[in-house]
Amino acid sequence: MKVVEINDVFKTYHDTAVEVKAVNGVTLSFDKGDFAVIVGPSGSGKTTLLNLIGGLDQPTAGEIIVAGHRLSELKPSELIDFRMEHVGFVFQSYNLIPVLTASENVGFIMSLQKWPKEKRMARTGELLEAVGLSERHNSRPSQLSGGQQQRVAVARALAPRPQFILADEPTANLDTKSAETLLDIMEKLNREEEMTFIFSTHDVRVMKRARRVITLEDGKVVSDERTNHNS
Repeated sequence: MKVVEINDVFKTYHDTAVEVKAVNGVTLSFDKGDFAVIVGPSGSGKTTLLNLIGGLDQPTAGEIIVAGHRLSELKPSELIDFRMEHVGFVFQSYNLIPVLTASENVGFIMSLQKWPKEKRMARTGELLEAVGLSERHNSRPSQLSGGQQQRVAVARALAPRPQFILADEPTANLDTKSAETLLDIMEKLNREEEMTFIFSTHDVRVMKRARRVITLEDGKVVSDERTNHNS
Protein backbone atom coordinates (compact mmCIF):
# COMPACT_ATOMS: atom_id res chain seq x y z
CA MET A 1 0.00 0.00 0.00
CA LYS A 2 1.48 3.34 -1.10
CA VAL A 3 1.36 6.13 1.48
CA VAL A 4 3.29 8.72 -0.56
CA GLU A 5 3.39 9.28 -4.33
CA ILE A 6 5.60 11.98 -5.83
CA ASN A 7 5.07 12.55 -9.54
CA ASP A 8 7.56 14.66 -11.56
CA VAL A 9 7.93 17.25 -8.80
CA PHE A 10 9.96 20.45 -9.11
CA LYS A 11 10.69 23.14 -6.53
CA THR A 12 12.40 26.24 -7.87
CA TYR A 13 13.75 29.14 -5.82
CA HIS A 14 14.81 32.49 -7.25
CA ASP A 15 17.94 33.72 -5.50
CA THR A 16 18.44 37.25 -6.89
CA ALA A 17 18.96 36.65 -10.62
CA VAL A 18 19.76 32.94 -10.25
CA GLU A 19 17.14 30.20 -10.52
CA VAL A 20 17.83 27.27 -8.18
CA LYS A 21 16.04 23.95 -8.78
CA ALA A 22 16.11 22.54 -5.24
CA VAL A 23 13.99 19.58 -6.39
CA ASN A 24 14.33 18.79 -10.06
CA GLY A 25 11.83 16.35 -11.59
CA VAL A 26 11.58 13.81 -8.75
CA THR A 27 9.29 10.79 -9.08
CA LEU A 28 9.17 8.45 -6.07
CA SER A 29 6.72 6.48 -3.98
CA PHE A 30 6.85 5.09 -0.43
CA ASP A 31 4.99 2.05 0.86
CA LYS A 32 3.42 1.51 4.25
CA GLY A 33 6.12 0.26 6.62
CA ASP A 34 9.10 1.66 4.66
CA PHE A 35 12.20 2.57 6.70
CA ALA A 36 13.88 4.78 4.11
CA VAL A 37 16.61 7.41 4.07
CA ILE A 38 17.20 10.25 1.65
CA VAL A 39 20.91 11.05 1.40
CA GLY A 40 23.10 13.41 -0.59
CA PRO A 41 25.44 16.36 -0.19
CA SER A 42 24.31 19.63 1.42
CA GLY A 43 22.12 21.51 -1.04
CA SER A 44 20.99 18.33 -2.82
CA GLY A 45 17.32 18.94 -1.94
CA LYS A 46 16.81 16.46 0.94
CA THR A 47 15.09 18.83 3.40
CA THR A 48 13.12 20.55 0.62
CA LEU A 49 11.77 17.17 -0.50
CA LEU A 50 10.75 16.25 3.07
CA ASN A 51 9.01 19.61 3.47
CA LEU A 52 7.10 19.04 0.23
CA ILE A 53 5.99 15.55 1.32
CA GLY A 54 4.83 16.94 4.68
CA GLY A 55 2.89 19.80 3.08
CA LEU A 56 5.14 22.42 4.75
CA ASP A 57 6.03 23.72 1.28
CA GLN A 58 4.34 23.65 -2.13
CA PRO A 59 5.96 22.32 -5.33
CA THR A 60 6.51 24.65 -8.29
CA ALA A 61 5.30 21.84 -10.58
CA GLY A 62 4.25 18.20 -10.31
CA GLU A 63 1.96 16.36 -7.95
CA ILE A 64 2.25 14.88 -4.46
CA ILE A 65 -0.36 12.45 -3.10
CA VAL A 66 -0.09 11.55 0.57
CA ALA A 67 -2.46 9.12 2.31
CA GLY A 68 -4.84 9.52 -0.64
CA HIS A 69 -4.82 13.35 -0.48
CA ARG A 70 -3.62 15.47 -3.42
CA LEU A 71 -1.77 18.15 -1.48
CA SER A 72 -2.22 20.77 -4.22
CA GLU A 73 -6.01 20.54 -3.78
CA LEU A 74 -6.00 21.23 -0.03
CA LYS A 75 -6.71 24.72 1.34
CA PRO A 76 -4.28 26.05 3.98
CA SER A 77 -6.64 25.13 6.85
CA GLU A 78 -7.12 21.63 5.38
CA LEU A 79 -3.34 21.23 5.09
CA ILE A 80 -2.98 21.95 8.82
CA ASP A 81 -5.59 19.28 9.62
CA PHE A 82 -3.95 16.87 7.15
CA ARG A 83 -0.52 17.28 8.80
CA MET A 84 -1.98 16.85 12.27
CA GLU A 85 -3.80 13.65 11.27
CA HIS A 86 -1.33 11.91 8.98
CA VAL A 87 2.23 13.17 9.50
CA GLY A 88 4.63 13.10 12.44
CA PHE A 89 7.62 15.46 12.20
CA VAL A 90 10.97 15.00 13.95
CA PHE A 91 13.34 17.95 13.49
CA GLN A 92 17.06 18.30 14.18
CA SER A 93 16.24 21.15 16.60
CA TYR A 94 13.66 19.11 18.65
CA ASN A 95 11.09 21.99 18.62
CA LEU A 96 9.69 21.11 22.06
CA ILE A 97 7.53 23.66 23.88
CA PRO A 98 9.77 24.98 26.72
CA VAL A 99 7.01 25.61 29.28
CA LEU A 100 5.50 22.12 28.95
CA THR A 101 6.69 18.94 30.69
CA ALA A 102 7.77 15.87 28.71
CA SER A 103 4.28 14.38 29.19
CA GLU A 104 2.55 17.58 28.06
CA ASN A 105 4.80 17.87 24.99
CA VAL A 106 4.06 14.27 23.99
CA GLY A 107 0.32 14.79 24.53
CA PHE A 108 0.16 18.19 22.81
CA ILE A 109 -1.08 17.10 19.35
CA MET A 110 -3.51 14.59 20.85
CA SER A 111 -5.03 17.40 22.94
CA LEU A 112 -5.42 19.51 19.77
CA GLN A 113 -7.17 16.51 18.20
CA LYS A 114 -9.51 16.33 21.21
CA TRP A 115 -8.48 12.84 22.32
CA PRO A 116 -10.30 11.92 25.57
CA LYS A 117 -8.02 12.63 28.55
CA GLU A 118 -7.79 9.00 29.72
CA LYS A 119 -6.86 7.75 26.27
CA ARG A 120 -4.34 10.59 25.85
CA MET A 121 -2.67 9.90 29.21
CA ALA A 122 -2.45 6.17 28.45
CA ARG A 123 -0.84 6.76 25.04
CA THR A 124 1.59 9.33 26.52
CA GLY A 125 2.65 6.92 29.28
CA GLU A 126 3.09 4.07 26.81
CA LEU A 127 5.32 6.18 24.53
CA LEU A 128 7.43 7.69 27.30
CA GLU A 129 8.06 4.13 28.47
CA ALA A 130 8.92 3.08 24.90
CA VAL A 131 11.54 5.85 24.66
CA GLY A 132 12.88 5.09 28.15
CA LEU A 133 11.74 8.33 29.80
CA SER A 134 8.90 7.30 32.12
CA GLU A 135 10.75 8.69 35.13
CA ARG A 136 11.24 12.08 33.43
CA HIS A 137 7.58 12.67 32.56
CA ASN A 138 7.44 15.84 34.71
CA SER A 139 10.72 17.32 33.40
CA ARG A 140 10.71 20.38 31.16
CA PRO A 141 12.97 20.46 28.05
CA SER A 142 15.61 22.59 29.85
CA GLN A 143 15.99 19.79 32.42
CA LEU A 144 16.65 17.13 29.77
CA SER A 145 19.78 16.30 27.76
CA GLY A 146 19.78 16.68 23.97
CA GLY A 147 19.26 12.94 23.52
CA GLN A 148 16.35 12.92 25.96
CA GLN A 149 14.74 15.92 24.25
CA GLN A 150 15.00 14.19 20.88
CA ARG A 151 13.37 11.06 22.34
CA VAL A 152 10.50 13.21 23.65
CA ALA A 153 10.21 14.73 20.15
CA VAL A 154 9.98 11.24 18.63
CA ALA A 155 7.33 10.21 21.18
CA ARG A 156 5.35 13.37 20.36
CA ALA A 157 5.56 12.65 16.62
CA LEU A 158 4.31 9.09 17.14
CA ALA A 159 1.60 9.92 19.68
CA PRO A 160 -1.43 10.44 17.42
CA ARG A 161 -0.50 7.31 15.38
CA PRO A 162 0.31 9.15 12.13
CA GLN A 163 0.66 7.18 8.93
CA PHE A 164 4.27 8.18 8.58
CA ILE A 165 7.13 10.03 10.23
CA LEU A 166 9.34 12.57 8.46
CA ALA A 167 12.65 12.90 10.31
CA ASP A 168 15.05 15.63 9.18
CA GLU A 169 18.59 14.90 10.46
CA PRO A 170 17.16 13.50 13.74
CA THR A 171 20.52 12.25 15.05
CA ALA A 172 22.67 15.23 14.01
CA ASN A 173 23.06 16.65 17.52
CA LEU A 174 23.30 13.33 19.36
CA ASP A 175 26.24 11.32 20.68
CA THR A 176 26.61 7.74 19.46
CA LYS A 177 24.84 6.09 22.42
CA SER A 178 21.84 8.47 22.22
CA ALA A 179 21.65 8.08 18.42
CA GLU A 180 21.71 4.28 18.59
CA THR A 181 19.05 4.27 21.35
CA LEU A 182 16.83 6.56 19.27
CA LEU A 183 17.25 4.41 16.15
CA ASP A 184 16.46 1.25 18.15
CA ILE A 185 13.22 2.89 19.29
CA MET A 186 12.29 3.98 15.76
CA GLU A 187 13.01 0.52 14.32
CA LYS A 188 10.90 -1.13 17.04
CA LEU A 189 7.96 1.21 16.38
CA ASN A 190 8.36 0.73 12.63
CA ARG A 191 8.20 -3.03 13.13
CA GLU A 192 5.47 -3.18 15.79
CA GLU A 193 3.19 -0.35 14.66
CA GLU A 194 4.02 -0.61 10.92
CA MET A 195 4.80 3.07 10.94
CA THR A 196 6.52 4.42 7.83
CA PHE A 197 9.74 6.37 8.42
CA ILE A 198 11.39 8.69 5.88
CA PHE A 199 14.66 10.27 7.03
CA SER A 200 16.90 12.88 5.49
CA THR A 201 20.39 12.42 6.83
CA HIS A 202 24.16 12.64 6.46
CA ASP A 203 24.55 10.18 9.33
CA VAL A 204 26.10 6.80 8.49
CA ARG A 205 24.47 5.37 11.66
CA VAL A 206 21.03 6.04 10.15
CA MET A 207 22.01 4.80 6.68
CA LYS A 208 23.19 1.48 8.14
CA ARG A 209 19.71 0.83 9.56
CA ALA A 210 17.77 1.79 6.45
CA ARG A 211 16.05 -0.75 4.26
CA ARG A 212 15.98 1.72 1.38
CA VAL A 213 18.52 4.39 0.47
CA ILE A 214 17.56 7.18 -1.97
CA THR A 215 20.41 9.41 -3.13
CA LEU A 216 19.78 12.96 -4.34
CA GLU A 217 22.21 15.16 -6.24
CA ASP A 218 21.29 18.64 -7.50
CA GLY A 219 17.63 17.94 -6.73
CA LYS A 220 17.50 14.71 -8.79
CA VAL A 221 17.26 11.08 -7.71
CA VAL A 222 20.50 9.44 -8.82
CA SER A 223 19.90 6.08 -7.10
CA ASP A 224 17.18 4.27 -5.18
CA GLU A 225 18.36 1.02 -3.61
CA ARG A 226 16.71 -1.54 -1.37
CA THR A 227 19.02 -3.06 1.22
CA ASN A 228 18.90 -6.39 3.02
CA HIS A 229 18.73 -4.85 6.49
CA ASN A 230 15.95 -6.20 8.64
CA SER A 231 14.64 -4.20 11.56
